[in-house]
Amino acid sequence: MNKEKSCTDELLAEANASILFIANRPQVVMERGEGMYLWDTNGNKYLDFIGGWAVTSLGHSPKVITDALLEQSGKLVNASPGFFNKPMVEFARLLTSLSGLERVFFGSTGAEANESAIKLARKYGAVRKNGAYEIITAKRSFHGRSLATTAATGKAGWEHMFAPQLPGFVKVPYNDIEAMKLAITPLTCAIFVELIQGEGGVYEADPAYIQALRTLCDEQGILLMFDEVQTGIGRTGTMFAFEHYGVMPDVLTLAKGIGGGFPLSAMLTKEAYNLFEAGDQGGTYTGQPLAMAVGLAVVGEVLQRKLPQQAAEHGAYLLQKLHGIKEQYGVTGIRGKGLLLAFDLPEPRGAELAAACLQAGLLINSSGPSTIRLMPALIVSKAEIDEMMTLLCGVMDRIFKDVALLD
Repeated sequence: MNKEKSCTDELLAEANASILFIANRPQVVMERGEGMYLWDTNGNKYLDFIGGWAVTSLGHSPKVITDALLEQSGKLVNASPGFFNKPMVEFARLLTSLSGLERVFFGSTGAEANESAIKLARKYGAVRKNGAYEIITAKRSFHGRSLATTAATGKAGWEHMFAPQLPGFVKVPYNDIEAMKLAITPLTCAIFVELIQGEGGVYEADPAYIQALRTLCDEQGILLMFDEVQTGIGRTGTMFAFEHYGVMPDVLTLAKGIGGGFPLSAMLTKEAYNLFEAGDQGGTYTGQPLAMAVGLAVVGEVLQRKLPQQAAEHGAYLLQKLHGIKEQYGVTGIRGKGLLLAFDLPEPRGAELAAACLQAGLLINSSGPSTIRLMPALIVSKAEIDEMMTLLCGVMDRIFKDVALLD
């Protein structure tokens, strides 16, 4: 037994004995990353088209994050959330100028940003809407894993998780404006939707639907809130996905790619909804200097390298490649924007395909029994897309080749 394998076996034994079970993780231990690649403790190399679930927007271990952490850690790590700090002010200025929303609250996770949006919506309902507290979300949606965001989530089966769930969430079919209209009552304070349902399988909102939601919210005096935890910061080919629709939200949530892998999130809103009183909202790591410095560095790099435009260009290239194999492997439902893409398999063998790709040195995500989701770093090159397609097709040759012809 070689030294690397022995070390890995020991690490896996410790992991399986001491880490709380929450997922069926592959029996590998990741050790380092660079750009589009990860390496495990056995030295195996993987081309990463999961990107930490759309988190590693600049790839693995980018120098800009290393430099930001090194510089800021030498100045100030934490001054407590009771004080402003310089990178917090600078990052707030950058995000508000980019988004057109005047106020920002910083957190560490997407669930925390969405919790903040839920709290703000209910605060708005309390002070402006006679105590209205209900928030309408969409079926098949995903908003997080806290108790409130689990209750807000519209994934099938989640309505019974951790019962009794927090009340006040009404779920309606996605892209159905009539259903949304019927769901509004005097108790409604907000509508909360994803512009692309990433965890739900990469399903896009229709432009007419989003525009109708804006009109509806204006007419009813309720908040329109966009969850861009997965789609924000260049992922879909624009800095924010709402730019594709020409619709400004009242509340916007961001996470994942905003920190390039460092825990960071944000909730932005208009000045008109700057409603929290002292003590209503907070958190130990709100605006933490290290996170703020990383956010500044990551968003600055996305802008400087014009990565939203590159995501649009390279996403279109990847779509073209996927369309090129659909008949050979029976692939259907090719969809998405920028570098948040998905396709459906001819059989419900997504987990099997993802596991086989792992063995071949490719990381992909099966977000459903028949659905494969691709969300590589925004820095992915066309050559790396070609490499991914070669690896993917090599595995699919063993699993799905000529399925369409057999049908």
